[in-house]
Amino acid sequence: MEINVLVRNIGRFIVLLFLQVLFLNNIIVTSLNITPFLYVLFILMLPYETKPWISLMLSFLLGLSIDIFSDTGGIHAAAGVLTAFVRPVILEALVNREGYESGTEPRVSSLGFVWILKYTLILVFIHHLAFFTIDAFSFQHFGFVLLRALLTVIFSTGLIILTHLIFFRN
Repeated sequence: MEINVLVRNIGRFIVLLFLQVLFLNNIIVTSLNITPFLYVLFILMLPYETKPWISLMLSFLLGLSIDIFSDTGGIHAAAGVLTAFVRPVILEALVNREGYESGTEPRVSSLGFVWILKYTLILVFIHHLAFFTIDAFSFQHFGFVLLRALLTVIFSTGLIILTHLIFFRN
């Protein structure tokens, strides 16, 4: 991994961690306690050729850091690791004819808005469904869990896409 890619990802890790912990965790929309999870963007933006074990470790560290600051007992770490685990499968399923250019990361400018939206929706849904299912620790109220997950997916995906359009245009 090039040094500038490493520095960019370390910076993204730190910025998203602090944004999530200091600001976004304090935003609660509706009585369903819907909080946007922007930190998932870190997992989504990892370069294509990132080795799976590195993705898993980084996702675990980010999730664990958020868990420590949020007192959520490992839920963010578990959901983040699952997201990093399925990411290569989703990337493979969404690959275009030309494949992915080496040394790049998923961006609107290189893959288009529709591709980024599909990629984000799929991975954010997987993350949020895992998060809220683990949080409920039961399938007894699965309808409620699914509703919270879907509403949070909409809110988080909107924030992630907005971040893409503002900061990752080129």
